[in-house]
Amino acid sequence: MARHLITSAIPYINGIKHLGNLVGSQLPADLFARYQRARGNEVLYLCATDEHGTPAELAAAKAGQPVTEYCAEMHEIQADIARRFRLSFDHFGRSSSPQNHALTQHFAGRLYDAGLIREVVEKQVYSRADHRFLPDRYIEGTCPNCGYDKARGDQCENCTKQLDPTDLIDPRSAVSGSTDLEVRETRHLYLCQSKMRDQISAWIDSKTDWPILTTSIAKKWLNDGDGLQDRGITRDLDWGIPVRRGREDWPGMEGKVFYVWFDAPIEYIACGAEWAEANGLKDTDWQRWWRLGMGADDVRYTQFMGKDNVPFHTLSFPATILGSGEDWKLVDYIKSFNYLNYDGGQFSTSQGRGVFMDQALEILPADYWRWWLLSHAPESSDSEFTWENFQASVNKDLADVLGNFVSRVTKFCRSKFGLTVPEAGAHGPDEAALIATLTSRIRAYEAHMEAMEVRKSANELRAIWVAGNEYLQSAAPWSAFKTDPDQAAMQIRLALNLIRLYAVLSAPFIPDAAQTMLAAMNCTDKSWPDDVAAALQTLAPGHAFTVPDVLFTKITDDQRESWQTRFSGTRD
Repeated sequence: MARHLITSAIPYINGIKHLGNLVGSQLPADLFARYQRARGNEVLYLCATDEHGTPAELAAAKAGQPVTEYCAEMHEIQADIARRFRLSFDHFGRSSSPQNHALTQHFAGRLYDAGLIREVVEKQVYSRADHRFLPDRYIEGTCPNCGYDKARGDQCENCTKQLDPTDLIDPRSAVSGSTDLEVRETRHLYLCQSKMRDQISAWIDSKTDWPILTTSIAKKWLNDGDGLQDRGITRDLDWGIPVRRGREDWPGMEGKVFYVWFDAPIEYIACGAEWAEANGLKDTDWQRWWRLGMGADDVRYTQFMGKDNVPFHTLSFPATILGSGEDWKLVDYIKSFNYLNYDGGQFSTSQGRGVFMDQALEILPADYWRWWLLSHAPESSDSEFTWENFQASVNKDLADVLGNFVSRVTKFCRSKFGLTVPEAGAHGPDEAALIATLTSRIRAYEAHMEAMEVRKSANELRAIWVAGNEYLQSAAPWSAFKTDPDQAAMQIRLALNLIRLYAVLSAPFIPDAAQTMLAAMNCTDKSWPDDVAAALQTLAPGHAFTVPDVLFTKITDDQRESWQTRFSGTRD
């Protein structure tokens, strides 16, 4: 039995995420976790909410709530939506947890002792009206390059020129609009990533099986020198993890917190400790996943993320882990994704353009979305969600191919043989040919799933469904019944067993429909079809079943047009 540690990029706390966020990390990670569990392997799938930083403070202020209360409420909202999308986290944690506080402070102490943290005196913009230092992106003004009057202190969105806050004309606070700003000196800690360049480079070079997307981004940042510059790891904020060296105070850092980019990845590990506590387990139970020499040596660790998260996960977080000098488990494989665009443009959280996770579940069950997103995952390039494509995929793949097969088989059996699997003779050459086809395709499906080739896995699963439909159409038990009822009974018994087989194979993609199929077959046997011929004998003659409700309802043109209009602009 293999052991798989799986993490997906942790979503930020301020707001509900859109479908592009979902398909870029959590959903494919869930697919992989479900598949590995189905194969009998031990899985720990962890995710959490990323709760620190200025955006959380500002979102809480806008909501009129204390930041701790806001984060607790948003965590539960995101956890609930994840449950309704059937994301099978073993634990969904919080970066504000006591475990992450302790572990972040521990890593900072270890890095300091290793000579990898230095103090730097910086000049930053301070807003007297807001009584706070402002991060660059929370300073607005007129761009000196193009005249755009809403340029941010780090970059002009209009002309894309990189900026410093002091470059802006008539700068103002994006928090309050105040122009009462001044430049003040402040002392911060920097992680000396530049000292670790050779070590990180050698580690990346050792990952010869990584996807091209992951490796190309990592090496670009590494070779350009941008990714392993020394980076600040502290901020002048109230909300965050207080700066300490392990359990000791850090002189000169009073009132400061660790920068969110530093503490958020550490939450992957801390989430394991949260999982252990939530389940009444001991520290050794989570350490066997994360500590070499304590059980993690045989763990395969896979991370899932969008391409924008690759630099931090291939450079900065490994620098933290390696720099600590401790035997922590490093990632083995990073599955990264391109962007999912929306109907001719981009998803936009700020403009409410596109479908957000809660809205998606208001109009259709999770399986509809899971199937489309995974079968169109943006692996080799950016992909695009269009309502026309979504409608066509749901109607053809889910309703016409899979749903129609289940309906035809169960209803025909009920009408001709009753609600039990009929007595039947041995399979003939057509059935042997089908079993050979299915065996070949299931082995291919397994290979794609192991390789985390999401779209290829979906294509193979669809082909497995199609093979059953083609067999049913060719065998035509409704015609055979008129002249050879025993032949029809054999064909229908095989088809009923195919429904159970489809449920097992489809569960990683469409878990609710899979459970409906198993329940209709009155079967709890979820064993993987290592032997396809044997698997198609699972439901014996006399085994009772029921005719399920329609698995998937087709999307009408009126529905498609209505949704396209509804999700084209401002979020409700």
